[in-house]
Amino acid sequence: GVWRQTRALLFKNCLIKCRTKKSSVQEVLFPLFFLFWLILMSMMHPHRKYDEVPNTDLGPLDPSVLVNFVIGYTPPTALAREIMKKVAFDNFEDGLITEEYLSEEELEEASFLKPSNFVGVVFKDSMSYQLRFHDSIAMSSIYTESR
Repeated sequence: GVWRQTRALLFKNCLIKCRTKKSSVQEVLFPLFFLFWLILMSMMHPHRKYDEVPNTDLGPLDPSVLVNFVIGYTPPTALAREIMKKVAFDNFEDGLITEEYLSEEELEEASFLKPSNFVGVVFKDSMSYQLRFHDSIAMSSIYTESR
């Protein structure tokens, strides 16, 4: 029973493949073509390895620059609050103000009201964030090489 049905199905599929040679050849050659194309593209743009940057002393931070400086962040989660508290109080004793906003739209409105001394932080998840300056979004340095 089962062996006869399996053999008949296999024979039927072989007949279909033999009768439709063009599509059968395409099923084999297209993946090979794309694999070759991907290998060629990766060879044209090899990964660059950058040397290690030595540690340098940047000197003390001038706290007068950060007087009345506002950092707004969204969404107001417990992790975001903890990170922003650590940024504001552990690194800078005074002069740095943190404000939380419920949405990115509120953060944008606040950046229009205080454009000179405002930076927005949008937490995407527990490990990534975006900095928002007035009329711009700070891009990671990883992506500037491809521009």
